[in-house]
Amino acid sequence: MPGETDLVHALGKLLKARGLRITTAESCTGGWIAKMLTDVPGSSAWFERGFVTYSNDAKHDMLGVPEALIARYGAVSGECVAAMAEGALRAGRGDVAVAVSGIAGPDGGSAEKPVGTVWFGFSGVGGDTATSSRLLPGDRDSVRRAAVGIALQGVIDRLRAGA
Repeated sequence: MPGETDLVHALGKLLKARGLRITTAESCTGGWIAKMLTDVPGSSAWFERGFVTYSNDAKHDMLGVPEALIARYGAVSGECVAAMAEGALRAGRGDVAVAVSGIAGPDGGSAEKPVGTVWFGFSGVGGDTATSSRLLPGDRDSVRRAAVGIALQGVIDRLRAGA
């Protein structure tokens, strides 16, 4: 996979060429995606805003994720990241949104959702909301870094597919 910086530049070019703006909704990555996007000079042309919704209350208050959904499926779930991405579009006024929620470790995992479990949500540009999950190896920093790259690549893939 290309490095995060290459991915950011590719994503920025795609968004700018199509006149689109992106919004991020991040939990385990703690704003790292938004930081990478805003490291690029001129990103204000295609980056709308980012939400760091680390707590369940923040997911509910800032993005409108229903408390009942979090209680039923958990914050680290496809249902939650779908609601985060859709909420980011509503609250952020972007055209496309990416959401990430996971268990970066070293604690917090379970047999059902071990450390390294990360869910990704993508919404906007006329397509349905899509989710996917990955089990990422390594320490906390490695999991978070890999999640950033996967999220960026996911948005690029959806844009190139015309979603």
